[in-house]
Amino acid sequence: MEAVLKNVAGTAELLAVASLSGEVERWEEPTVSRAFQWARYCEHLCRRFHDNPAIRRVIEKQLRVTNHGLRAAFAGYGDVSFSDLYRCQHLLLVGLLKNPQLPISVMKILFDAEQNSSAVGADAEVQAEMLMERLGALLSRGGEARHILDSVPQGFEGAAGHFCVVIAAALLMKKNSSQDFLLDWLQKEQSVLEQMCSSLPSALIIELTKKQPKFRDAFCDLLKKWASDMEYSLSEGEWIQTRRNPTVSFDRLTEHFLGLFETCPSVRVDVEEELNALKMSDGDFDVRGLSVWGDLLSAFNKSV
Repeated sequence: MEAVLKNVAGTAELLAVASLSGEVERWEEPTVSRAFQWARYCEHLCRRFHDNPAIRRVIEKQLRVTNHGLRAAFAGYGDVSFSDLYRCQHLLLVGLLKNPQLPISVMKILFDAEQNSSAVGADAEVQAEMLMERLGALLSRGGEARHILDSVPQGFEGAAGHFCVVIAAALLMKKNSSQDFLLDWLQKEQSVLEQMCSSLPSALIIELTKKQPKFRDAFCDLLKKWASDMEYSLSEGEWIQTRRNPTVSFDRLTEHFLGLFETCPSVRVDVEEELNALKMSDGDFDVRGLSVWGDLLSAFNKSV
């Protein structure tokens, strides 16, 4: 039992260090892995001894002693109770994300979609909460948050589409100030925006346009850029993109426009007026293949 109590005390100290100490600057992947192993160990203890009043009392006594010492050592420390041990991994994760000294290298480990040894799996909603926790902590302290967004995608090598899903999940969360920062960053990072809009399901994009007007406007501008990059292929009898990667088909482009119009009918009026002007500048022909703007308008009319 002495070893169990020592481990519980050590894990409470670990949580304090993770959230309140500059020590995390020196953490590396093995340190992170061990930290989550100890957190899982305490969760196991909590489940095992929850219905054993005698052992639970002993553990709670140890926690009171440990909390007393940690309150003296760390300003702003919050006590850890026996019931907190049920969510020890979550407390560790949130503590790390709120610590302004957390290095980018650890951030990449926490957000790695392929990482199976940490508390974080591939669940986009959990990772979205992580992202917003971290952004919120940095912004509240006046810290530089942009480097987090610039660096995190590198942790998704080979899985850029997953990072796009994480961003979408973050934007669909309950409204908070970090979302405005994320949207501003997304508008400047056209490559990420393009990846999102070309890889996410149409239904998810529509949901984003309904909830976030800034995203809707950026999405509309992107669709027009995609259209302007299209050339008509005589061999394929279709409009194709030649300068974008990933590429988007004409049918997919039309689908995106129609989804946007369904979300916000007033956008359709403005877009069709603009496309008509562009069609006229191309000669105002009604022959397929001469103007991408004219062919888009024709596709819109067929959908009515």
